[in-house]
Amino acid sequence: MAYVLSVDQGTSSTRAIVISCSSGAILAEHNVVLPNIFPKEGWVEICPELILQTTYECIDEVVSQAIGKGVSEADIVGLGITNQRETTLVWDSTTGKALYNAIVWLDNRTNDTVQNLIEATPTKSATHFQPVVGLPISPYFSAVKLRWLLDNIPGVNGSGVLFGTVDSWLIWNLTRNVERSMPGIHVTDVTNASRTMLMNLKTLSWDNDMCEFFNVRKEMLPRICSSSEVYGHVSHGKMDGKPIAGCLGDQQAALFGQHCFKKGEAKCTYGTGCFMLANTGNDIVQSQHGLLTTVAYKLGNEPAVYALEGAVAIGGEVVRWLRDALKIITKSSEVEELSQSVDSTHDLYFVPAFSGLYAPYWDPTARGLIIGITAYTNSGHIAKAALEAVCFQVGEILESMNADSGCDLICLQTDGGMTKNKQFLGMQADVLGIPVECRAESAEATAMGAGMVAAKALGVWEVDKLPGDVLKYSPTLGKPERDGKIVRWKDAVQRCRGWVK
Repeated sequence: MAYVLSVDQGTSSTRAIVISCSSGAILAEHNVVLPNIFPKEGWVEICPELILQTTYECIDEVVSQAIGKGVSEADIVGLGITNQRETTLVWDSTTGKALYNAIVWLDNRTNDTVQNLIEATPTKSATHFQPVVGLPISPYFSAVKLRWLLDNIPGVNGSGVLFGTVDSWLIWNLTRNVERSMPGIHVTDVTNASRTMLMNLKTLSWDNDMCEFFNVRKEMLPRICSSSEVYGHVSHGKMDGKPIAGCLGDQQAALFGQHCFKKGEAKCTYGTGCFMLANTGNDIVQSQHGLLTTVAYKLGNEPAVYALEGAVAIGGEVVRWLRDALKIITKSSEVEELSQSVDSTHDLYFVPAFSGLYAPYWDPTARGLIIGITAYTNSGHIAKAALEAVCFQVGEILESMNADSGCDLICLQTDGGMTKNKQFLGMQADVLGIPVECRAESAEATAMGAGMVAAKALGVWEVDKLPGDVLKYSPTLGKPERDGKIVRWKDAVQRCRGWVK
């Protein structure tokens, strides 16, 4: 029986699972919390060495668990990787040392860089390059972070410096072994490359004009590959000699793990942020309503499949903020009970624009706002408003999806850590006005997707149907009440915009 190991390197944790290629069942799993660094307001970083250490730990631990359950090392045939996207690293190709901390996707230190770049476009518009790369000029994307590194960090402009998102950093280090004279393999897949602002969506290659605009040397960029092929082999640890055969950005991995293979199928992942993707088949669909065009996946030599995406910066991160900043809960899981301690928010609205607003506004000048506070307001109201804020943000993305597609989604598939909160899923159904579905195994959809593409590359995947029971949450809120709450939410959003001058 064949098994595949999948690494899910995220913003707040690194995890790995071992998956049966015949049933899709998860045999082993391990998770390590990954601390973020906040050196200045709006700056978010991660130690590159910790990314590696936690990945190595997770790989070795799940292999040990699997062997303890009777699986032989030979039965674990390969490795897939999924990762937080846009997070940017630069490192010395000779020493292997990172030249700076990883700049995380939700970091907004590049606001001034963004304004300068927008002014440099012929139309002085953030969306000038969107027909080519599918993305607006925003602090969110990797090329802008790379430009900041080139401008501000000594040595990054030097020869022999490599750029990569987290997938490239992992693959380079997993395949590198100095003692065996094995160089690191410098690659990325099309899904991660499509989040840099440097890849042409049509050609699936680094775009000369974009590299020139950002003044980035192609020599520092990884080779772009498909999402499902053998990139190289692990050169150390308990997976030594095993092929790395799959790579997907985390949101694309969740789309694949949810089996959204048909045009029009969509999912929403609730992690640190929230990300809704809708499969658009082989068509590159340009959004007219604030969404992003991205590559969904590419299996070997098959044509690329594309997606429309709505991105929300602050999803589960707002629960972490309640825990670590406000300290009104001690564990993230306590937010459900706290929010249930009140019957409603009593017209309290919380817009968690900690690093500006992503889709559909793309406004870096927005900042967080809690409005409607009275002497009656307590921690329960704030907790409930925080959960509702995630729901409202996803609701605005769904509005844009429906407008761009010309037809309304009738049911939303969900995954990610926040889906463990059943009250939250009911709230989401109420805000959307459509049923929300969640599988018992859906919290692992991201890691599952990376394992699936690796197993497909190796020819060992045998599963046609997702495992686990489907839990369905239907809306209970009447349309007049729902519409009224959405109007109030949008009013609160407008009030938080333009705060940064």
